[in-house]
Amino acid sequence: MAEMSVGLEPQVGQSAVIAVDERKRASWLRAFVARNKVGTFFFILLLAIIILAIFGPWMMPGDNPTNVALILSPPVSGHPLGTDYMGKDVLYQIFHGGRSLLLVAFLAALLSTVIAVVFGTLAAIVGGRTDVVITVITDVVLTVPQIILLGVLAAYVTLNSPILLAVIIAATSWTTLLRAIRSQVLSLKEREYVEAARMLDLGMGRIMFSEVIPNMMTYIIINFVIAMTGGIFSQIFLYFLGLVPLSGDNWGLMIQQAYSKGALFYKDSMVYILSPIVMIVLLQLSLVMVSRSLEDIFNPRLRES
Repeated sequence: MAEMSVGLEPQVGQSAVIAVDERKRASWLRAFVARNKVGTFFFILLLAIIILAIFGPWMMPGDNPTNVALILSPPVSGHPLGTDYMGKDVLYQIFHGGRSLLLVAFLAALLSTVIAVVFGTLAAIVGGRTDVVITVITDVVLTVPQIILLGVLAAYVTLNSPILLAVIIAATSWTTLLRAIRSQVLSLKEREYVEAARMLDLGMGRIMFSEVIPNMMTYIIINFVIAMTGGIFSQIFLYFLGLVPLSGDNWGLMIQQAYSKGALFYKDSMVYILSPIVMIVLLQLSLVMVSRSLEDIFNPRLRES
């Protein structure tokens, strides 16, 4: 009987610790929601936009037929947001146009963040010629205006898939974060735990991915969210200039078509023009406000203030 009680003691103690951690997490979450109502609102709004983008095509299935009798029509029964220059339903395009925009922005932000974090960390830790080569390449790319470089790359590459479009955007948007990551690592590499890992000869990979990068996750996550906003702007720019295939449903494509087809000159088409703009503005604003709220979550000095 005594042996059974001894065997149960660690389990009981572990359960108590887990229960305390859960209560602390719940109380901290309630405190965050109470003090950061704006951030909570925009987080819910961002979640709603993501759900709309992912499940929108299933919420409004079927085709969007052309109706020449309702070209650039104002909101009417059956078309609550009006119709476009071909008489197609605008609400249908709103439900179907967010998925590709968010997918490309997410992939572009992920790729650019991985490039910046890996090579920025490598340059700072290894130093020497590796640091010089990576820094020089970064400076060269950084001196070329991103929009011009993006336009030139898009003009010579057929962007017929979201993944390829994300790669092109990521190839032009990693430089600033890489320099920031390099500066962070130059400071972190002098910490005691990194010096201890070097003395123990744990290997470059373990030092980078187990000792240095985890201590920058707050900064990385916030910059990843910000990179998504840059990815959205880059897509809108490419669509507006017609450097990507003008087919399918996309909020950026809706703006380009409204401009190129002369919808701006029809007073009844105001809702059609504003619908994708409002969705993009809400998405961008939600991302920016969520990135600000993440600072409150991850920065202990801000939490305690």
